[in-house]
Amino acid sequence: MISENESNPTEFTVKGFSDSPQLQFTLFITILPLYLIIILSNLTIFVSIVLYSHLHTPMYIFLCNLSVIDISYTSTILPKLLVTLLTQCKTISFLECFIQVYFFMSFACTEVLLLSVMAYDRYVAICHPLHYSIRMSPKHCARLVLAVWVIGLIDPVLHTILIANFSYCRSHHIDHFFCDVTPLIKLTCSDTFTFEIWTYIDGTLLSVSAFILTLISYVFIISTILNIQSAGGRHKAFSTCSSHITCVIIFYGALICLYMRPTSMYSPGQDKFFALFYIILIPTLNPLIYTLKNKDFKDVFRKINNTKNC
Repeated sequence: MISENESNPTEFTVKGFSDSPQLQFTLFITILPLYLIIILSNLTIFVSIVLYSHLHTPMYIFLCNLSVIDISYTSTILPKLLVTLLTQCKTISFLECFIQVYFFMSFACTEVLLLSVMAYDRYVAICHPLHYSIRMSPKHCARLVLAVWVIGLIDPVLHTILIANFSYCRSHHIDHFFCDVTPLIKLTCSDTFTFEIWTYIDGTLLSVSAFILTLISYVFIISTILNIQSAGGRHKAFSTCSSHITCVIIFYGALICLYMRPTSMYSPGQDKFFALFYIILIPTLNPLIYTLKNKDFKDVFRKINNTKNC
């Protein structure tokens, strides 16, 4: 049994994926290029939107913020994971662990809200195009972005403080590849019932409300698109929101698999897979989904290519 003096650890040990050095090195050389792709692709979107004035519209401003979020929450987890895989040193300090918990929850929360705002933007653009310039004016757009970031940064504060003050007397060995709420709860001998109930209520108010708002926006969007007479008009309207729909489906699919269930149903192997899917695949796909068939970005890349050739 762990003594009382050890119930408040100075560091944790993160299990990761395997104890095999060969497998850890294989994971390192697989994850490193993906992390570099995430950084470079999202940074390219961010810089392109900042530098080219014709991209200074609400849709691209929101996309710019999405790129910042994808870079941020990926960088909260992957650099530490890469160091662990390369050096096989699996310890993480108590402070570093809960900083990781806070920022991961914060950026996830911010992305939930931003996707909802992006859905609202598409709703106004398709269902109320004549009012778009008023409803999505630069001032309103700035307020929405500010609200998303403020709520996203504030909401996880109490969660993090409460879980950091739990007594970790069962074990200091986290069965995950980073510090996440569920595996940490499995280690504490404190009563977590109230914390879990409050977390589900908060998650419902925030995530589910944002999802419902997104869903309602798309119900109106699809209804409006179906009422467009010409096939060309329907295709053009749908193409403006198809990228966002794809990202929403992938994001919420991973989020539901990870967090929308009781702690008693926690499965380390399954959770590691979904967490890796969420942390790596979504930020990798987002830039591709938003730029692959986007005419404005194609024009930007063509200008950059022409400049290089000159």
